[in-house]
Amino acid sequence: MPHPMHHVHIRKRIYRNRERYPSSKKRIRLMDKLVYVAAILGPVMTIPQLLVVYLERNVAGLSFVSWFSYIILNMIWLSYGILHKDRPIIITSAAWAVMHGMVAFGIVLY
Repeated sequence: MPHPMHHVHIRKRIYRNRERYPSSKKRIRLMDKLVYVAAILGPVMTIPQLLVVYLERNVAGLSFVSWFSYIILNMIWLSYGILHKDRPIIITSAAWAVMHGMVAFGIVLY
């Protein structure tokens, strides 16, 4: 699952000498803002799954292997964000890891 904040970080590094950041182009600035919205909404969209797992105690059809794999992938992104000191990647990856961890724990619990 590609991380939405990766685009912003790459633009900062690659275009350092070529393109201003934030961009002077309205379309690019809009896309930069949309990426932040997507980064916030992504983990929030896991809340309905958490409600089903914890309130209904229903884990039918959920795969522990898949959810645990998501945690591992988020840890890689979190490490990447920490190494590059990119706060949006750190925050978003940590949020995803917590949400996926909660689902995985619920699968084991129920």
